[in-house]
Amino acid sequence: MAEDIDGEKGEQFEIQRYLDLVRRRHLHFLIPFFLGWLMIWGLSWIIPARYKSTTLILVEQPTMPKNYVVPNVSDDLQDRLQSITQQILSRTRLLLIINKLDLYGEGRRARTDSDKVDLMRKDIEIELVHDPQREQITAFRINYSAHNPHVAQEVTAELTDLFISDNLQVRQRESEETTKFITSQLDSARLSLAAQEAKVREFDGQHVGELPSQQASNMQILSGLQSQMQSEQDALNTAKQQRVYLQSLIEQSRALHSSTRADGPATVTESASDVQLDQMKEKLADLRSRYTELHPDVQQLKKEIAAAEKKRAAHLGDSKSEGNAGAQREGLSAVSAGTLSPSSPLAQLQSQLQGTQAEIANREEALAGLKAKIDSYQSRLNSEPVVEQQLADLTRGYDQSKADYDDLLKKKNESEMATSMEQMQQGERFSTLDPPSLPVKPDSPNRVRMCGIGLGLGLALGFLVAGGFEFFDDRIHSEKQIKSLLPMEAFSEIPEVLTTGQQRSRKARAVLGWSLAAVFICAILLGSAFSYLHS
Repeated sequence: MAEDIDGEKGEQFEIQRYLDLVRRRHLHFLIPFFLGWLMIWGLSWIIPARYKSTTLILVEQPTMPKNYVVPNVSDDLQDRLQSITQQILSRTRLLLIINKLDLYGEGRRARTDSDKVDLMRKDIEIELVHDPQREQITAFRINYSAHNPHVAQEVTAELTDLFISDNLQVRQRESEETTKFITSQLDSARLSLAAQEAKVREFDGQHVGELPSQQASNMQILSGLQSQMQSEQDALNTAKQQRVYLQSLIEQSRALHSSTRADGPATVTESASDVQLDQMKEKLADLRSRYTELHPDVQQLKKEIAAAEKKRAAHLGDSKSEGNAGAQREGLSAVSAGTLSPSSPLAQLQSQLQGTQAEIANREEALAGLKAKIDSYQSRLNSEPVVEQQLADLTRGYDQSKADYDDLLKKKNESEMATSMEQMQQGERFSTLDPPSLPVKPDSPNRVRMCGIGLGLGLALGFLVAGGFEFFDDRIHSEKQIKSLLPMEAFSEIPEVLTTGQQRSRKARAVLGWSLAAVFICAILLGSAFSYLHS
């Protein structure tokens, strides 16, 4: 119970101590507190007001889908905006606006053009608006701050026009430059392709008949020539056999004519014709074993056999009608005379021999021509791998040049369409969504915020000043301080006895403190309300 009483006394003592501290130091706190607030509040009205005008520019996507017309300018809007911003914030462009609207001419000292440009750059602010889903730039804001709201609106309108017009000019210029570049590359590719075509044509002209595309025809021609050569060789062999056969017949005929057999010339002629006919039939059998009935050599030999049989039959009829005596006298006289009549068998054999020799010469000449042709086509076939490799190298370069030319031609057509779209202002463009605003209230300074800052500064100054006075005050103001100085316990207390003047003075200080507190609080409330209403 005693401890509770001691605790209550301790709490009352602490409260009484704080109340005494407030009573002693309230003026030390209130005056710095009010002065600190008053200084910041007054500064908010001394600083010139600045008005911010804002406009929102929408980034409109191309009206033509990209599947139909592919843009030929950069799709990085942020980089393009940075480039346009650098161009607009250049010294030349800003000086045009400054001189047109007579900006930054106020002040005690005259500003140079560089100072004006630097000030205007600080007053311009550009904010990008992103799409939260696709993280793309959908719009951007242009802010400009000035001391006059109408000037801020006019400058913002000028900057908006510059951004919109410069974006169109930049896109059109980039599109036209892209088209020109692709056109120049296409011209170079056309020249390269023409050079490759000339090389291929020259190569084809130098290797006519040796190209890989002619290999099949060369093989077919070579096969035909070889077959023709084989036929000519067979015909030559046959002609040579015929020549040998005719020569043997002529020798036999001459031998028979020189003999004096009783059979007479008709018998000689008949036996010679029979031998010749038998040899021709054997030759026909040999040809039939190798060729068909439609072969020219078979057909020719059949005709010769028929002619020989017809001639043999005619000779037999003549010999029967004229008689052996007349024929013998005629044959002996012809042989003895050393001349042959054109119708005699020996003359016919000699004529056939001459024809066979002529045929052999023609066959040999034809074989020589065929062999030369065969050697030529075999040489073409042998050189075909080398020619194919050389042509493949040329064709590879031609194909690459052709592919590059076709690709550039396609890009040129697409770029021309994109340039036409940009010129018709159907591409990506800027449009004003919110026109430049006319600010009604100043954007800076924020007087309400500065009132709060003044309150914080005033509290800090008040506590600092009051604490300083209390810290450097060496007087004793409480019972606890006295007890802490005495070496022993106090047995009794003598209460403070105040005179009437002291009581009046203390009461007056209290009234003054409360009055100042009320005045300061009212002044702070009125000042804050005034700042709020005029902000």
